[in-house]
Amino acid sequence: MRGLRLLVASITLAAMAGLVAPAAADAAGTTPLWVKHVQQFPGGISNSVRFSLDPAVIRAQSAGYAVSASAGAASVTATRENVQTNDDSYPPLPQNEESVAYSTDDPMVAVAGANDYVSGGTVVMRTSDGGHTWASTRVVPVFRPTSDICNGGDPSVAYSSRDHAFYLAQLCFFRQLPQSEVQLYKSVDNGATWTPGRRAAIAATNFDATTGTVDAHSFNDKEYITIDNHPTSPWYGRLYLSWTRFHILDDGSSDTCPIQLAYTDVVPTFDPSKTVWKQTSVVADQPGAGGLGFSANQFSVPVVQNGGILDIGYVLEECNTSLDHGLRFKQSTDGGASFGTTIHVNKPGQWADNPNTSDLIPNTAFRTPNTISLAYSAVTGTLAFGYTNYIHGQGNGDIDVSLSHDGGATWSNAKPISLAGGLPARNNQFFPWLASDQSGRFYAMWLDRRQDPANHDIGTFEARSSDDGATWKNIRISTATWNPDLGFFTSGAFIGDYSGLAANNSVVYPSWTDGRNNSIGDTGIGETDVFTDVEIRS
Repeated sequence: MRGLRLLVASITLAAMAGLVAPAAADAAGTTPLWVKHVQQFPGGISNSVRFSLDPAVIRAQSAGYAVSASAGAASVTATRENVQTNDDSYPPLPQNEESVAYSTDDPMVAVAGANDYVSGGTVVMRTSDGGHTWASTRVVPVFRPTSDICNGGDPSVAYSSRDHAFYLAQLCFFRQLPQSEVQLYKSVDNGATWTPGRRAAIAATNFDATTGTVDAHSFNDKEYITIDNHPTSPWYGRLYLSWTRFHILDDGSSDTCPIQLAYTDVVPTFDPSKTVWKQTSVVADQPGAGGLGFSANQFSVPVVQNGGILDIGYVLEECNTSLDHGLRFKQSTDGGASFGTTIHVNKPGQWADNPNTSDLIPNTAFRTPNTISLAYSAVTGTLAFGYTNYIHGQGNGDIDVSLSHDGGATWSNAKPISLAGGLPARNNQFFPWLASDQSGRFYAMWLDRRQDPANHDIGTFEARSSDDGATWKNIRISTATWNPDLGFFTSGAFIGDYSGLAANNSVVYPSWTDGRNNSIGDTGIGETDVFTDVEIRS
């Protein structure tokens, strides 16, 4: 065990050097514009990127912590027992921001990903027995032109029925250089092994390999992935990646940050870097807009309907603050090649954003951006758009859903689903994720503060609907609450931006950030883990 820890520590220490000072530089001593943006503006670029600059994160990643050999020892059964799915480093460091998907070939097989502050990339957790046991590995991004390890994060996981493979997307960026990419990795053994970093497929980059130059004014952020798993679709197996592309001016401000899309039909298993992508602007650029207007977007989520119709939900969010001005939806009927008109999901007077420009809520140091979720019932054709609604005040954010029964053309009134006694639950709820199973049942999960009268400590709740989203039953799935002040090194300022949930007729896989096992009293390092409460259905 000691030898294993020393080996992992030495590998990690060597790797972390690349996060801070890669070999290639555009201009010695020049601060990347994305760093100027984060330093000078309270919103825009996502929090997982922002907090890569935290001095405690930099110190921790340079220290080279070892990984525990105890991964996979926990188990969970249908009695709904909470389980930590990630392994621990030595000492423990944070993991947060979850995405989870199951194998459509065997629903007892699932893979989840989360930000990993041990490696700087993504910790990947896998189960082959419906969540009874889990094992972890790590996928660390590499900037191929220089072979330097980069910062990762913002993980997104999906499974391809056609390819019988899991896919993982994450970012690649540096603290001291402007290079910025969206990378894709592939696993054909249910998450045990993945594409080597130097062979990742590059869905988006600001680096021009032909000229060897970098567009320092461009930064690619907050990607998410979906796959067309509908066999009757003309684009069956097509993989879609959406993200936000920030255009950053010399003063660090961003004047436009629209949603973009990359798609491909083939990711070669032997070398995913040979993937050929096509790209589409989901939302048009608006240079000179001052970071406002229709081109100011974040937190896109793509979903595919029957017949191959591609939907993308996103937030109309200012490029330089965390102020949101609406919930939006766009659709492509030609496999992602073009998109129709923008559809407003929220209705006047029914939805309000957190008025804080940094997305802070009362009694806390961490940010709660209004990351949205979009789910589709292949049985009824209903779309469910989930989000946080501050219509009742900054300290009473509710999880609401809007439904569309006509393929996304029109949307229902806002419907609260974080409920207590039939009414919106007290205190703050945030980070919702939605899913639907093969029978058309909807599921939702989120982080929730209703259990703490002081509106501080966090639990996790789930809701489900068996009547196409008309009514929702709440269930508390966390067996303990936890203190977010102890969740991120010494600041408690970041616990991720989103949660994960996947559901099928056999198993429901929630995945959330949880700090109940914090050891800050022993190590001085605040940390969170990834928890689940898998329900195995008959």
